[in-house]
Amino acid sequence: MIKFDRFTLKNGLRVIVHKDNTTPIVAFNLLYDVGAKDEHPDRTGFAHLFEHLMFGGSVNVPVFDKPLQMVGGENNAFTTNDITNYYITLPKENLETAFWIESDRMLSLAFSKKKLDVQRNVVVEEFKQRYLNQPYGDVWQLLRPLAYKKHPYQWSTIGKEISHIQKASMEDVKRFFYNHYAPDNAILVVAGNITTAEIKKLAEKWFGPIEKRNVKKRKLPKEPVQKKERKLTVKRDVPFDSIFKVYHMCSRLDNAYHATDLISDLLSGGRSSRLYVSIVQEQKLFSEIEGYILGSNDPGLFVISGKLIKGVKMKNAEAAINAEIEKLKLGLLKKQELEKVKNKIEANIVLSEMNVMNKAMNLAYFESLGDADNINSEIKKYRKVTLKDIIKEANKIFTRQNCSTLYYYAKRKAESKKHKP
Repeated sequence: MIKFDRFTLKNGLRVIVHKDNTTPIVAFNLLYDVGAKDEHPDRTGFAHLFEHLMFGGSVNVPVFDKPLQMVGGENNAFTTNDITNYYITLPKENLETAFWIESDRMLSLAFSKKKLDVQRNVVVEEFKQRYLNQPYGDVWQLLRPLAYKKHPYQWSTIGKEISHIQKASMEDVKRFFYNHYAPDNAILVVAGNITTAEIKKLAEKWFGPIEKRNVKKRKLPKEPVQKKERKLTVKRDVPFDSIFKVYHMCSRLDNAYHATDLISDLLSGGRSSRLYVSIVQEQKLFSEIEGYILGSNDPGLFVISGKLIKGVKMKNAEAAINAEIEKLKLGLLKKQELEKVKNKIEANIVLSEMNVMNKAMNLAYFESLGDADNINSEIKKYRKVTLKDIIKEANKIFTRQNCSTLYYYAKRKAESKKHKP
């Protein structure tokens, strides 16, 4: 069980303190409740752009990394469709440095045309290298708009297209910053050998003077229920044919989430999983296969993807995937099999809680979902899932009309002009 204290500053900043006296290192995690889903459809990629801009210097700290390096600290960040997370680890005696530099960039970035141009070029180059010029790099640029028609999950964190970042004006950037990177839209978690009293003092000193920005409540469009199977076929300069099947699933807070997560482990949780044993080892149709969930805050996607062995027909490969899914839907499952994946998930949770940074991140994330204390009931929720729950969710998720499939063919020298999956 992870114990913690929490308090809220007058400007709305939520602060969580977890005492861990087993480490000399303190984890400082600042989560902003903003992700790619908060962008305008015609101006995407901004949350990811800000992940870069936030390291470009703030109003009183021209070089963000330098003060941290001088006190033995390390930092990084990540952006998802739901959140943006900045994290720092440093020795306890230098903790105030983290409060200083993070509060300063929350106060205001050092906005300048030069800095915007530099980071904009970095993001554009990343878009080209990772998504356009990388084998299979455009998969999610194709899958998301295939699966989502209304909800902003229809674009990746990098954005819909390069032009959205290239055309980003200083006015656009400042508006996005002041609308989202605010104390009343953030959660700070500090974990280590510290006390709540000293964290409260530092939080009041450094973050207290920053004014609340009255962040607007989200009004995101709901994704309609998918009523018809969707398919897309592409050919790319890649070594192997691949298939990607995505199914709409519940949100992170839904009661069915834990059963759905367990289904992904049953199908593809290592070399003893159903998909691997059947269609990689025995039938030798795929060189690799995986099934996983995106774990999105709003209703997300259950993904099954694999690379075909050369010479295997796409229709045979897909039929094999469907056959394994049908076995699960029919309840051809033993209690011991379910118990095995539950044990694995419990072990992973317990192992992750041994790391102070992981604890800080997870506390911030669960608080963003509604209550940090829910971190302590995760194992119990997985344990409560029954065989009946697994069968019920499998039948709900894995229907033809709920599926969007991307057939990703490797280009060949001698091939017909049309491919039929």
